[in-house]
Amino acid sequence: MNKILVLQSDFGLVDGAVAAMTGVAHEVEMNLKIYNLTHDITPYHLWEASYRLFQSVEYWPVGTVFVSVVDPGVGSSRKSVVALTEGGHYIVTPDNGTLTHLKKFVGIKSVRQIEENTHRRAQSQYSHTFHGRDIYAYTGAKLASGKISFEEVGHENPVDEIIEVEVGQVIKTENSIIGNIDILDVRFGSLWTNITREDFLSMGFDYNDKIEVLIKNGSTIAYNNRIKFGVSFADVHVSEQIIYINSLLRMAVAINQGNFAKAYNIGTGLHWTIEFIKEKV
Repeated sequence: MNKILVLQSDFGLVDGAVAAMTGVAHEVEMNLKIYNLTHDITPYHLWEASYRLFQSVEYWPVGTVFVSVVDPGVGSSRKSVVALTEGGHYIVTPDNGTLTHLKKFVGIKSVRQIEENTHRRAQSQYSHTFHGRDIYAYTGAKLASGKISFEEVGHENPVDEIIEVEVGQVIKTENSIIGNIDILDVRFGSLWTNITREDFLSMGFDYNDKIEVLIKNGSTIAYNNRIKFGVSFADVHVSEQIIYINSLLRMAVAINQGNFAKAYNIGTGLHWTIEFIKEKV
């Protein structure tokens, strides 16, 4: 193990929850290198937690341990697990959907259920609502420091039994490609879709094309206009809209030095669809 521990949660930083998790990890091993992925996941938003892991995990060294705690079912019968990805990263998390994107787009090699009676902080057995501190940070630190092996976490569970949240589908028609607005590039308000670069380009779109974009919230049209497909934001003037390929090689829509989501009141989720339409000839 490389002694790197990365924390993610929906706790925010306004109280001591994240500090408590960090402290517990250092109780296990003072020499751990502890980093934060994000603690600003929308409260209880399992889908968002899953996506942020997908966005980040592969860019860390092999052997890095991630602790992801978005856990609306804390204290219930939901399982606590450690997953090993095909790329050699470990995810300590409730089995409640937060492994969805890693399983679908990266691959999970093995998953083990945490033996909670063994792998929990001493004298924490009467606390049932902060497993992020008492079980996940503690187990993650033991794993990252090499004090336990992956096999010692607990018994192996079938990978195909991992709980998953629903992921949107991409649909191709004769003249368009339709997907979902998965998530926002939050600070800048760019719309990140589930349409891959390969699927988009297979429609015959090319750089500098003006492409019709139709965004719907259910059956209600939220936006409809023609936008330039560019390489980078510099391909359009400030305040102009652009279609581009984002850092995860999926299609995105933005306003250069503006906030597309705020400008047009666009949200995310399966009910938010985006369609790129070819010009009819």
